[in-house]
Parts: sequence; structure tokens; C-alpha cells
Amino acid sequence: MLDSIETGTALHDRKIPGSRANIDHIFVSPRGVWVVDAKKYVGKRPRLSHEGGVFGFGGTERLRIAGRASDRLVDGVLGQAQLVTAALGHSVPVSAALCFVDADWPLFGGAFTVQGVFVGSPKMLRKRLTSQEGDEPVIDVDWASARLARMLPSA
Repeated sequence: MLDSIETGTALHDRKIPGSRANIDHIFVSPRGVWVVDAKKYVGKRPRLSHEGGVFGFGGTERLRIAGRASDRLVDGVLGQAQLVTAALGHSVPVSAALCFVDADWPLFGGAFTVQGVFVGSPKMLRKRLTSQEGDEPVIDVDWASARLARMLPSA
């Protein structure tokens, strides 16, 4: 996984207070915070599915892995992102990602967004995180990292 991003900080395996669950990775950069839930699905292909609606309008975006609905993964990382947002305040941009290690990704492309959650491989995620490098800084990395480390201790 990523150990750091340009001028940013990585926090790994953080406890969720009052729960046995954890947050796999939190990446803090000057342009925002990413909450990443890493999954190992060897040889299985994550894909975006649109269900319901008429002519592509309305309906629901769903994550499917090897043909099975996997909405619980999206819900889980969105819940983790909400915890990080609550810890930092709503003025800090927090994004969520599902990072599938050893999945069956197509040779070209493959990454997608479902319900606002980025879904991709470690390489795709790194590209997404570092593509924001030119944007104006919006947060103090040291402050945000220290606050998250204090509120979400190491597991």
C-alpha cells in the first residue's frame, strides 16, 4: 500500500472507538484526506452496476464483485469517512476509497466511482491521490494527522 504521498502523511490500522472494527489506511495531504479500505479479492473483478431507473436516469449504483452485490463494502468505507469527517470537522474534504489488491482488473482503465467512493487497485489509487498535487492546499497536514492519530489510535 502507499506509505506516504507527496508532502502528506499516512496513518495505518486505526481503531474505531467503541468498536472492534478498524480503518485500514488514512492518507492526509494538503488537499484533503482519503479513507481507504483495502480488500484482497484474488482473481475477482469489481465492477459498477446500475440497477433500476429508466434510460439510465435514477436507479441505484451498486458495487458487484464476481457478480455478487457488495454494497456493504461501500457502506462500510462511507461510515469510516463519516467518522474521519466528524473528527476533523466538515470544512476538511474527506474522500473514501476501496482498494482491491490482486483483483482481476482489466488491462486498461478499470477504476470507477460508486456512490462517491473511488474503487481501484493500489496503482490506480496512488495515481488518483497524486493527481491532486497541483491543487491549492486546503488543510494543515500536521494538524489533521495529529488530530486523527489522537482520536483514532493505532490498533
